[in-house]
Amino acid sequence: MNQASNEACVAPPPDFALLRTLPNMDVPHVRLGDYPTAVEPLSALGDVWLKREDASSGLYGGNKLRTLETLVADALARKAERVWTLGAYGSNQALALILHARQLHVATGTVLFPQRATPTAAENLRAIISHGDRLVALRSIATFPAHWWMRSRAHPTEYLITPGGAVPLGALGHVGAALELAEQVQAEMMPPPAHIVLAVGSTCTTAGLLAGLALARKVEAWPWPLPVVHAVRVTPWPITSRDMVLRLARATAREIAARGGPTVEIDPGWLRLHTRYFGWGYARITRAGLLAAAKFRELSAPPLDTTYAAKSGAALLDLMELPGAKLFWCTKSSAALPPDNPEKLAAAPAFIRRWLTRAP
Repeated sequence: MNQASNEACVAPPPDFALLRTLPNMDVPHVRLGDYPTAVEPLSALGDVWLKREDASSGLYGGNKLRTLETLVADALARKAERVWTLGAYGSNQALALILHARQLHVATGTVLFPQRATPTAAENLRAIISHGDRLVALRSIATFPAHWWMRSRAHPTEYLITPGGAVPLGALGHVGAALELAEQVQAEMMPPPAHIVLAVGSTCTTAGLLAGLALARKVEAWPWPLPVVHAVRVTPWPITSRDMVLRLARATAREIAARGGPTVEIDPGWLRLHTRYFGWGYARITRAGLLAAAKFRELSAPPLDTTYAAKSGAALLDLMELPGAKLFWCTKSSAALPPDNPEKLAAAPAFIRRWLTRAP
């Protein structure tokens, strides 16, 4: 790790909405994405808008970047020599860290557990193998807790990012996204949304938005009625239980206060959890999701992956009758991935190569 270049990166950029709105807050931050991400109308569906988190970086975008911006900055401040992520074979967070960490000269490591083979997951895993530093690929999710425990007690120079980065510091990136949205509504780039629709996997984005909207109202950056956040389950209970989402949102609110921000309260009425789009399990392709993805393609809207965004897209289509503007949070990166490394793929364990061939 090039420590001199890393120390220069820890300084917060001026366009980070959280620090710009509350300049006295003590929040570690490195800029990985290009912000603010656009809000665009999807007029063919009516009063529907898109928050283009998918286009937050030409290298690799999506909602995981905002989570990584605070967590990687914390790792750099702690002088970590390697940053580890934990997740499923098709982890967006692991891939985002691997591709962006190279720009910061940060060494990475990845521990991945099996999931259902899908084209999106296989594409991500090929890129992780091709461009990652260290990869521990598990044969069974049953051994994942032991690896998590071991990594959490690893050498002090190694930094662990939990699955989805679902900790208050990680959620602060999405608090910044809520404040960014408030600025865009104030600038009349879109009407105040009555509903925000997004996939909820690790709960980090949803919890951060809930805390961020509460903060925006507290600092009078959101004078309109607060929107209902429609969180569409894409990972199983209890990970995405209503209680877990609200627990992280409240912990994030406490983190805001502990870092120099105001005290905010989270109203459970702001959150609506949708479970009917989950299907038969994590990464299981659903008919409703395929139809939503096809609809988005027809409208030249951002692509929807079957694991996450297609399921929240299906919910959006079913919520069209609700009054007021709807804002769809585009969570999956739309950037083209770098070319695969055939030599690294050929050297992958045989069970990983077999898994890659099973993706339909």
